[in-house]
Amino acid sequence: MAKIKFKILVLILSSSLFYSQKPNEAKVSEKIPVVGVKKGLSDAELMETVQKQTFRFFWHYGHPVSGMARERSNTVKCNYYWDYINEAWDEPNLSTGTFGPDAIAVGGTGFGIMSTIVAVERKWISREAGLDRIIQIADFLTKADRFHGAFPHFMDGTTGKTIAFGRLDDAADLVGTSYLMMGFLCAREYFNQNTVKDNYLKKRVNEMWDAINWKWFTNNEKKLYWHWSPTQGFDMNFPIWGYNEALITYIMGASSKWHPILKDAYDGSWAGATTFKNNTKYYGYELPLGNYGEDKGGPLFFEQYTFQGIDPRGLKDSLNIDYEVQTRNHTLINRAYCIENPKKHVGYSERCWGLTAGDSYKGYVAHSPSTDLGVIQPTAAISSMPFTPKESMQAMRYFYEELGGKIWGEYGFHDGFHLGKNWSSNTYIAIDQGPIIVMIENYRTGLFWKLFMNIPEIKTGLKRLGFTSKSPVIKK
Repeated sequence: MAKIKFKILVLILSSSLFYSQKPNEAKVSEKIPVVGVKKGLSDAELMETVQKQTFRFFWHYGHPVSGMARERSNTVKCNYYWDYINEAWDEPNLSTGTFGPDAIAVGGTGFGIMSTIVAVERKWISREAGLDRIIQIADFLTKADRFHGAFPHFMDGTTGKTIAFGRLDDAADLVGTSYLMMGFLCAREYFNQNTVKDNYLKKRVNEMWDAINWKWFTNNEKKLYWHWSPTQGFDMNFPIWGYNEALITYIMGASSKWHPILKDAYDGSWAGATTFKNNTKYYGYELPLGNYGEDKGGPLFFEQYTFQGIDPRGLKDSLNIDYEVQTRNHTLINRAYCIENPKKHVGYSERCWGLTAGDSYKGYVAHSPSTDLGVIQPTAAISSMPFTPKESMQAMRYFYEELGGKIWGEYGFHDGFHLGKNWSSNTYIAIDQGPIIVMIENYRTGLFWKLFMNIPEIKTGLKRLGFTSKSPVIKK
C-alpha cells in the first residue's frame, strides 16, 4: 500500500502528455539551430551545448498562443490522464479520447521561464525576446482558470481552461502552481530594470503571487492539501506529506505576504510525517530524510525541483536537517545502486546512471531503486550537477559522446532509454527538460540560487519555517 501511495504521489506531479502529431512550432524571431554530436568538447562547451539544445524545447516548441510549455512531444489516448498512467501497471485502457497538442504543463512552464532567463543571460536570445515571451505567458494567465489563486496541473494552451487529470483532480494543483511561481519570481528578480516592460512584468507577477490563497489550502488544518476543486472540494484528500519534491510548496506558502501559512502546517504534515526522516546508511552514505517506503531515497527529482531555486548549501531546518548532505547523498546513493546493478541491467555503470520519473518502454514510470526497469533518464544525473559535479559530468559526457547517436535529438537528450532493449523514448518532457538547463546553470554560476534566495518574501518564508542558511547568497 505504501508503494502504491508513493507512485500516486510522484505521478500526480510528474506525469506528462503525449502527442501523436507534431504541431507547428511557436513562432519566434530568434532561432536556435540544432547541433549534432561533436567529440572533444571541453566541459564548458559540453554544458553550453546541452543547455542550449535542451532550451529549444521551450523556445521553439512552446505553445504559439500562450507561450507556455507543452507537456510532451507526442499523444496518448485517454479520457482522463490516469487512463494512460495506469497502463504502465498493466491496467487496460480502451479510451477513445486523447490529450492533444494544446495541453500544457503549469509546473513545467515555471521551469521553462527559468530556462528562458538562462537563454537571456547566455545571450542565446536577446533580453527583449526573452522578456516578451515571459510577458506573453503572464498575460495569458490573467484570463486562465485559477482556483483561490492556484492553477491546475494541465491547461489548454489556447483557451486557458483546465484539462482534468482525473475525476477528483479537476482544478487547483498547489505544487504545480509553486513551480510556476518560482519561475515567475525569478523572472521578477532578474528583469528588474526601470523600463516599461520590466515594470509591466513585475505588476503581472505580483498580481498572480498575491492572489494565491495558500491558507485556503490548509482546509483549517495543520497541513497543506495538494488539490482543491469547486465541484469536489478537498475530496481528493491528498495532504502534502514530507519528504519529496514538494518542499518548495511549504516555503512558497510561508512566503506569501497576504495569505501565508503558519509553521504548524509545515510541522503537521511535512516535517511531522512519519515518512519524513530516514537516517539510514546506504553504500556508506547517510540519507537524512524519508522516501515513502521506497528503498534508497526514491527518484532523484525529489532533490531537483525545489532546489532549482532554493540553495541547499548550508541550509538547515528547525530539526537540524542538513540539505546539502541530503541532496548530495541521495544522488550518490542512486548512482551507487546503478553501479551495484543488482538486477543486472545492461549498461548500468559509473558512467551510465540516474533513476527518476520519466518515459519507459512501458509508459510513464517513477523509476527508483525500488522500481527499476532498466531505464535511465539523462535528466537524473545531469540535473544533479550542483550536487555531484564530477559524477554528473562523467555521465553527461557518456550520454552525449557514446550514446548521442541514439538518444540526442533536436531538443537535447531523449527522456529515457534502455540499452538492454535497444530502446529510446524519442520523446521530451517539460519537467525533465527544465531542470537540465537550470541545474547546470546553478553549477556554473549559481544564477537561480542568487536570484531566488535574494527575494525578500522567500527570506521571510524560510525564516517563518525555521530554516537557517550559511549560503553565501543568503548572507548578503
